[in-house]
Amino acid sequence: QVRLVESGGGSVQAGGSLRLSCVASGAKSTMAWFRQLSGKEREGVAAFDYVGRTPYADSVKDRFTVSKDNLGGTLYLQMNSLKPEDTAMYYCAADDYVPFSRLLSPGGYSYWGQGIQVTVST
Repeated sequence: QVRLVESGGGSVQAGGSLRLSCVASGAKSTMAWFRQLSGKEREGVAAFDYVGRTPYADSVKDRFTVSKDNLGGTLYLQMNSLKPEDTAMYYCAADDYVPFSRLLSPGGYSYWGQGIQVTVST
């Protein structure tokens, strides 16, 4: 069983930055960030796959950067130029292998963190 623990969320004003971290109890080759607003579907934000490819949602391209430590156990999400519409619960996900076409799809992952709140105010 893999346990994922997110940290780094909080409240920030529009235009500000936050860095999320996700520590995995067991290394998985593919990890990703998702976000979800209450009553809405969970959406993929960014992923880091087993060969280092990093797809992003169009809404966060050029503002967010996903990275992974060399040991593969920690995933990061640097979020810059934050907007109120980035407000959501952010979740970390992981699995051994996810096809590229499914890297930003919630169904591609078996392991999930509890989530962490990010709130961006005007």
